[in-house]
Amino acid sequence: MDKSDVGLIGLGVMGKSLSLNMAEKGFKVSVYNRTDGGEAQVVSHFIKENRSFKHILGFTQLHDFVASIERPRKLLIMIKAGTAVDTVIELLIPLLDEGDVVIDGGNSHYLDTLKRCHYLADHGIYFVGCGISGGEAGARTGPCLMPGGAYEGYQIIAPLLEKISAKDSRNQPCCAYIGKDGSGHFIKMVHNGIEYAEMQLLAEVYAVLKTSMQSEEIAEVLSGWLATDLSSYLLDITITILKKRDGEHYVLDTILDQAGQKGTGSWSSKTALDLGAVTTMMSSAVFARYVSSFKAQRETFSKAIVPETPTGTLDVEHLENAYRFARIINHHQGFELMRLASVEYDWQLDLSEIARIWTQGCIIRSHFMEASVEILKDKPSFLASSPIFEKLLHLERPIKTSIFYALNHRVGFDAFWSAYHYWISMTTRELPANLIQAQRDFFGAHTYQLKGDSSSEYYHTNWNEA
Repeated sequence: MDKSDVGLIGLGVMGKSLSLNMAEKGFKVSVYNRTDGGEAQVVSHFIKENRSFKHILGFTQLHDFVASIERPRKLLIMIKAGTAVDTVIELLIPLLDEGDVVIDGGNSHYLDTLKRCHYLADHGIYFVGCGISGGEAGARTGPCLMPGGAYEGYQIIAPLLEKISAKDSRNQPCCAYIGKDGSGHFIKMVHNGIEYAEMQLLAEVYAVLKTSMQSEEIAEVLSGWLATDLSSYLLDITITILKKRDGEHYVLDTILDQAGQKGTGSWSSKTALDLGAVTTMMSSAVFARYVSSFKAQRETFSKAIVPETPTGTLDVEHLENAYRFARIINHHQGFELMRLASVEYDWQLDLSEIARIWTQGCIIRSHFMEASVEILKDKPSFLASSPIFEKLLHLERPIKTSIFYALNHRVGFDAFWSAYHYWISMTTRELPANLIQAQRDFFGAHTYQLKGDSSSEYYHTNWNEA
């Protein structure tokens, strides 16, 4: 029989959508899914449900599946990140040939991907860790793809990935080779970290507006923002969510205020700590989800609170500008994390190109992301751009007044405060870190440097000496 162009392992929501996307783009696709754990009929049901797609072949035997694919084989793994990926790799190795390409399209940790790249290279097999963003709809019609790993392997799969990806405003694929080893999954991790903060900012905007407005009114305000430079996919879906009714009730009002997370946001924060990067907004968003999970405790504690009668009226224009300010800082922190990782791992990341592939297909696509492509072509960071810096200066008063309003009305506003605190610290000539250095030297003799001393010498004081 004719060989398939590509094989896909794992018919979950994303795997199914990607299979249909590839088939629709003219590729012949072999699909495989395990049959244990209640998944015996997954493949047969998928093939039956999509009978109109004549170029999809289903398999439940891994050997037959691999044998059905044209060499060099292109295998896309779409299963849960972690040990399951390693298990599948071990099963595949005896069935593969030198020069085949294995692609991990899940949300694997970038350090795991780095190890797998080297491990499979020893077997003559190319391994590519490919971040995929866009959710179910994006996977079906055109996701943003972030492949990293062996460049030779990427060259083999590039025609496939670029054809199924979303397209930017110039009809270029929202897919580009990111860099070696774990860089593709690193970029997806940071993407998700930025996404966490963007979602938290909108949640805090909603909480503040809810102090004086109903859902329809809030949606109307945000719809006005959508027509400005604040336009984004997340803002758009937030408006839709706010308007959705189930009979007399807004669906949003019936949803439990307890948010989940799958780990990539916390990975970004942990990695930032390791690299010495500042991602306070991502971290505040992760912790906000953690706090939300303590629902029973929150309800108990809330009974003891007798809030003061708030004063002051909400300036919606100031809130809009505060949101504009915080989004810039969020993107700055995310791209700075990538820049520092690029230096640490010698990835030579092209930040402007990363912004470009994030302009369509992905969850954090936005008007500002489109502008970021040009900003990052000329400058190493957002704060190094004079127009951006001037804009933040101009927006400082609105974010301050918005923070004051939130505090006065007892509304959690941590993501906004994290943005403003970062700005304050980064634009303050002298921080109180000199006291911290003195404290460290006092109890641990860790030494310190002196102001204006060009020798870079370190000094110690006997603080208890009279």
